[in-house]
This record gives sequence, C-alpha cells and structure tokens, in this order.
Amino acid sequence: MFEFEFQVDEKGENPTWKALGYCGPDPEHIKKKQQQQQQQGSDADRLGPLHSSLVYMHNSKDALSSALSRAGISLATRPPPPPLQKPLLSIQCDAVVVGSGSGGGVVAGVLAQAGYKVVVLEKGDYRARANLTLLEGQTIRSMYEGGGLLATDDTGVVILAGSTVGGGSSVNWSASLRTPDHVVSEWRDEHGLELFGSDAYEAASDAVCARMGVQAEVGGDESLSNSVLRRGCSELGYPVENIPRNSAPDHRCGWCCFGCRDGRKKGTCETWLADMAESGNGVVLPGCRAVRVLHEDRGRRRSVATGVAFEYDGGWSEKGTCVVEARVTVVACGALNTPVLLRRSGLRNANIGRNLHLHPVAMAWGHFPGSGKKSYEGGIMTAMSPVPSSSNPREKYKYGAIIQTPSLHPGMFSVVTPWTSGADYKGRMARFAETAHVFTLARDRGSGTVDPRGHISYRMEGSDEENLRRGTERTLRILAAAGAAEVGTHHRSGDRLDVKAASSHEFERFVREAGGREMGNGLSTLVCSAHQMGSCRMGVDPKTSAVDPNGETWEVEGLYVADASVFPTALGVNPMVTVQAIAYCTAQSVLEVLRRKIKRRRRRRRSSV
Repeated sequence: MFEFEFQVDEKGENPTWKALGYCGPDPEHIKKKQQQQQQQGSDADRLGPLHSSLVYMHNSKDALSSALSRAGISLATRPPPPPLQKPLLSIQCDAVVVGSGSGGGVVAGVLAQAGYKVVVLEKGDYRARANLTLLEGQTIRSMYEGGGLLATDDTGVVILAGSTVGGGSSVNWSASLRTPDHVVSEWRDEHGLELFGSDAYEAASDAVCARMGVQAEVGGDESLSNSVLRRGCSELGYPVENIPRNSAPDHRCGWCCFGCRDGRKKGTCETWLADMAESGNGVVLPGCRAVRVLHEDRGRRRSVATGVAFEYDGGWSEKGTCVVEARVTVVACGALNTPVLLRRSGLRNANIGRNLHLHPVAMAWGHFPGSGKKSYEGGIMTAMSPVPSSSNPREKYKYGAIIQTPSLHPGMFSVVTPWTSGADYKGRMARFAETAHVFTLARDRGSGTVDPRGHISYRMEGSDEENLRRGTERTLRILAAAGAAEVGTHHRSGDRLDVKAASSHEFERFVREAGGREMGNGLSTLVCSAHQMGSCRMGVDPKTSAVDPNGETWEVEGLYVADASVFPTALGVNPMVTVQAIAYCTAQSVLEVLRRKIKRRRRRRRSSV
C-alpha cells in the first residue's frame, strides 16, 4: 500500500484520493505554480534565494570554472592524492562543508559572511519553491534518506531523515525548541563541556533563533491533531504549551514535510545558505557524494585535513571524482552518515558510530467524524505536553517524554496502519482525513550504532519503553477526552475501541492493555524516529568521545563535525535549534583557525620576498 498510495497518473493524481478525502498537493501551491508558468519571472523567483550559488558538476569544465570563479573559488587539474589513482579536478577554497542541513548550513553561512570562500557538498538535490511538487511519493523518494524506506537492521524502528539541499530543515515540521535547561546542565556537569550554560552558547541560541524568526504564537485555527491534543489536555488537566516555530503564526502549511511552498518556514535554504549566497563567497554543489575526507601526515601528533574527495554523475565525465582542497573541513552529514564518512576516511576513534540515539516515537489515533477539519491541513506542530519520567519524576536530568503531533499523508498513513484484513484496512484508510494522530517521543537512555557500511542497530532501555507505554496511555486518554468516536494504537493486533459505546471499565482496561504491550521489536507496536543524534559525540576525552569541545575530531587536525551526531546524550525535544546553536559555536572555532592559517601564510609570503 505504501507504493500504491505514492503512485500518480499523468495528471498527478491517485484514484484513491477521493475516497480518502485527500486533495493531493496543496491547491494554493498548484495555483501559484500555474500562474508562474504563465509569467516570465527572474532566476530568484524560479530558483529561490540560492540561485546564484548553485553549481552543477554535470556542466562543462569551462562552465564550472566560470561559476566557481564568480565566488572567488578556483578550479584546476591535480595529480591524484592517495588512495586515488587518476588525475582529477580540484576545487580550492578556505573551507569545505559536507552537508547543507541545520549544522552545515549554519557553518557555511557564518564562514562566508566573514569573507572566507566556502564550498558546500550535498548528495541530495535542490528543490526550489517553484519546483516543489508537494506530491508525497515524489518528495519522499527524492528528499528523504533511503527514499523514505529506512529502518534499523531488525526493523524495530522506522526512520525518517532529510536528504536534500537544506537537509532536515527543508522537510521538518517547524518545531524550534531551545536546548532544555536540564540537558544543558547534564552536558556541562556530567560530560565536562563548559560550552553549555556559557554566555557564548546562550548568544549562539539567540542568534540562530533570531535568524530563523522563531516565535511561539499560534495564529488562526489549529490543525485537527493539534486542536485535539490541546482540547484533550485541557479536559484532563494535563499541561500543554505552544511549540515555538521558525515560521509565522499564520503559517499553517500541512505540506511542509514536502518542502515549504513559500519559504516562510525558515530552513537553511532561506537563512544561512541564503546568507552565503548573498555574500558571494560560497557555492552549493548538489548531487555530490563525499567519498573520503583527505588528510595527510605532516610529522605532527595528528594528521592534517586537506579536503574532501567526492563523486557525482554525468557531465564532462560519466562518473566523476573530484577533490575540494581546503584549509578546514567540516563534516555535517547527520548522525547516520557522518560516522560512515569518518570511518571510510580512516579515522579509528572507537566512539565514531556509537552512542546513537533516536528519540523513539509511539503513536495513537482517534477518529473524529464531522469535525470539519482535514487531518493533513494546518500547521503540523503547534502544541505539546510533557510526560514525567516513569522511573523518577523528580530525577535531576529528566528522561521522560513529550507528546506532540505528526504529519501523515496517505502513503505514510498506510505505513503506520496495522493490517488485520483487507476489509479492516480499507475502512481505516477511508477514514484517513478524519483521523487525528498524537505521539509520544521518549528521551532515550538506550542507544545504538552505525557501522562503517551504514547499518543501524538500536536498543531501547527498559525505562525508555516504559516511558513510551505511559505516554501511550496518556495519548489515548487525551484523544478520548477530546471527543474521539474511536481510538486505537498501531499494535499489530489492530486494537481499537468504540469510545462512545464502551463503559468506563472497558475504556480503562483497553488503555491499560495498550500501554502494557511490548514496543520496539518491529513485530508488535510500530516505533518511529525523526531525530537521530549522538553517533560522534562531543566530550573532553578521546576515550569517551569522538570530537573535542570545539567540534574538532581527536584524530585529524582541521577536521570538524557540526551536526546532531555531536550530542553527548539524547536531547528530548526537537533538535533543530540545538544543532544550529552548536554549529554556530563550532563555526566560531573554525573562524579562529582560518584567521591563524591565513596570518601564517601571509607571514611566510613576506619572509620569502
């Protein structure tokens, strides 16, 4: 059903949509695209704020050289560095950044604005506003890791991760929560990282929130799921609060998981990468896959990073390999890909690929016939409610959970819907537009690994599973209190309860049974993840961490990591602001390194004259 719901005909439609109550892509976006096609717009209108910085490797060598030179970046042919064998194109710059999401985008923007020449490598493609289809199937295949079909090795956790220019910031759900105080305290006190709790980190958080326009106001009617969450919490006396978002109060786009149609969600393509483009000091190379970080032994304690070798398809070479030679290299491929690249580059630190956290999520649903709202319309996330830790509600560092709402269009709805029979499945799908989903997200103590081939293993701890169970009980109560006619979970049994017909005793028994079931083995209750972190964690000792407090790897000088993989533990909330704040601080460290290197180079030139 996953593939079937993704299929569209020559008109861009699916025959099931009418029965599901689904309109397909956002009608406002389609109307605007049609109007734009009838008008002659500028490159900025068609391609968005990055149009001047995009460089495609499939162009001719002369065209590449011309495009790079406009940013002050040179192109040459070089002898092959080990272990490569053939002569290749070499791009020379001050800094190369691998990845364009919340980490890489911030670093690129900060460095370029400071006057340094930056090359951003991104394996995903660029989707300008005018080129977005907002079709679920096409988008998930082209803008998500693994085409949306990614899971742990045992299929215990289904994983969503962005893979496009802008990374997760281009397809996420706008939630912009600062690093919680108890997490800041834990990272400072338990992991010895003085950055957290410092004035510099607070200033970095302020800077990234200001650049993204983060605000907490919710304007207009909320989506079905968010209004249900807020109403149910109010009825039960549970705490509920607004989620700060990097979009305007009236931005209610339920299709933002497929890219933001108007750029009002301030991902890196609309902010930090746009700053880089405006500065004229950097370029983005879409469709380029980093193969290896290049580093050489210069007789020092550590080898020294010299750049990145990358591959691309097409152009003047059918399968090209190039290098970017740079004074500083920043890897920001995300917690699933950064450890793979570092291992492939010869780094051996035992913590690379370990300590992976996934923020496991368990969902519950409620059917709300006649609500007057469609499940896929409106802001994806505007409300949240905390769930205290099961083990110790007063524990110092709070490993509990939060309750939020997801984005589910027909294809992903079909994935999470349990199958018990054809008739049952058809009935559930037919109620798609009237079904609200609420989920529990646990701050996990459990962890996993990413091996050198990219295989993902993961195990929750008992307390994580218990927090999800407690959250599942609470979400079912919230849905019922908000007026659901029927509620259920995604357990393989397809359990569901007619709330209107059930007695209070029957309801309590259903909730207890649903909350007592096993989770996370891939065969009982579906567990999902949209946040991956910690696989190259930051610390003060190479025996327990992969990078130092500045984000620099312990093994290679001039090689930095700037993404969610550096988190010392799971965060417990949506990670975008924390990723950007840490990357902003890492960028300041990189700036100092670049200043010193350029000063040394100038001194050498003067002494040789």
